[in-house]
Amino acid sequence: MHAINLNDPDTLQRHLETRFQQLNVAVELELWQEAFRSVEDIHTLLNLSKRPPKNVMMANYYEKLTRIFLVGENYLFHAAAWSRYYNLLRQSAALVASGQGKKSDNPSATDADLQKAASFVLLSALSIPVISTTRSRGAMVDFDEARKNKNSRLTHLLGMSVAPTRAVLFRDALSKSLLKRARPEIRDLYNILEVDFHPLSICQKISPILTKIGTDSEMEKYIIPLQQVILTRLFQQLSQVYESVDLSFVESLANFPDPFQISRGTIEKFIMNGNKKGDLSIRMDHATGVLKFDKDVFASSKPVHAGSAAGSAESQTGTVQRLQSTPSEIVRSQLSRLANTLYTTCFYIDPTFRQGQAEARNAALVRTKAGADKEHRDTLARKEIIQKRKEEASELQAKREKEKARQKRLQEQALAEAEERRLAQEQKEREEKRLKDERDRVRKEELKKQIADLKLGANAVEIDVENLNDIDIRAMKLAQLEREKNDIKERLRITGKRIDHLERAFRKEEATKLADDYAKQRERDLAAYEEVRKETLRGAEAKHKESVALKHRLSRLMPYYEPFRKSLHDRRRDEST
Repeated sequence: MHAINLNDPDTLQRHLETRFQQLNVAVELELWQEAFRSVEDIHTLLNLSKRPPKNVMMANYYEKLTRIFLVGENYLFHAAAWSRYYNLLRQSAALVASGQGKKSDNPSATDADLQKAASFVLLSALSIPVISTTRSRGAMVDFDEARKNKNSRLTHLLGMSVAPTRAVLFRDALSKSLLKRARPEIRDLYNILEVDFHPLSICQKISPILTKIGTDSEMEKYIIPLQQVILTRLFQQLSQVYESVDLSFVESLANFPDPFQISRGTIEKFIMNGNKKGDLSIRMDHATGVLKFDKDVFASSKPVHAGSAAGSAESQTGTVQRLQSTPSEIVRSQLSRLANTLYTTCFYIDPTFRQGQAEARNAALVRTKAGADKEHRDTLARKEIIQKRKEEASELQAKREKEKARQKRLQEQALAEAEERRLAQEQKEREEKRLKDERDRVRKEELKKQIADLKLGANAVEIDVENLNDIDIRAMKLAQLEREKNDIKERLRITGKRIDHLERAFRKEEATKLADDYAKQRERDLAAYEEVRKETLRGAEAKHKESVALKHRLSRLMPYYEPFRKSLHDRRRDEST
């Protein structure tokens, strides 16, 4: 009976405010699971709400989502949440600048805030792993389905129709000119990783940028995922140039300044993880410390080069610079090149080939002429069919008009019958009204007789005979009976009082004779007591005599009883031992 009605806008708004407060406290206390549950509740309430949410609330919502996804190391949705947050800040700033929005309903978005948000959008997008981090070769279908359902839930939490991708986030960022608004070091980092990546100069270019990012406590969290992206780009380029490289050479290329250096173990772990997920195809010789890039194009289970597997976040036509074509790409184009060469050779060397082409062209012209005749005949036949269908349509239209006229007649007939029923109903109502008036007249006559009876007797009632409709005879009868009942009670009270006085007089007269009656009663009680005592003594004496006689009779059995009892006890004792 006290259920909450979420259809009430005020109730829904209070619930939203409560959930936002829970979300803020959970994030402040770093209770991330509770914070995620609060986010889901807020998303459900926002879907139920008919009012558009305030920009301040949504900015808080997306800002908390960025922190939750970052803790869960879900860098893809973390970057998507930053993108949504930046879009909201940009729209709010535009509304406030144009005077169409209130400052209280929109988050404060200065140029510094927009620059910071744009920098985080670009940096978080750069931190998204390039190769797949969510699947492995031979992954179970149930696991992939569970991952798909989870991504779908997270996509709905962000208010997006389709799941975000790394390429889509970069395309959206470039369309909004985030490069111009972001910090210079973040812009340089984007150009190094996504536009002009070169493995031999990566260390020299990116070291000062990482040092500057490391000084910012908020951006320092992105260095580890950035190292994974750098390693991916590094192996992606090396696999296109070399067949084998020394591991120490790779370490020298990935030699970053302290404290962000990448160890040999980190590189080996990255290679093993990429091989496991099918995104890399690299063999490691620990004895010689050499990495070999597997370029077996006929092995269908391996990627053609690092970074081009099905789980890769970048395709072959990505923004990364291609230094040269790989052997696998050359092999894939051999069949098409062979076909073109054979066709050209046959055209110039074999005269029968051109003759066959001419014959084929003449045969095609003959077929075309025959087809034109056939098409003409088909057109005439179709014209006849169209004419026939027109006639059928005319007949069908006539039938429809005839059916419509019949329906109209039936409708008019139904209206006439309805009018007859209406007249009959009116006649019936008039007859019922006449009968009702007759019943009312009879009832009034009966009421007059009952009123005449009420006027008789000691409790007569004055009744206005002219207003019989306003009189409740039953209530009046009940009132008269109540008055009679009260009269009877009063008479009974008076009679009871008279009886009480008479009983008191009897008691006063009786008090003078109680002493004589007590003496007589005492004499009778003493005589009865003596009679009972004598009778008791006589009974006790007779019982004593009987008991003594029984004792003398049983004493004759004792000489026989004692030996029997003793022998019985001895026998029982012997049996027990």
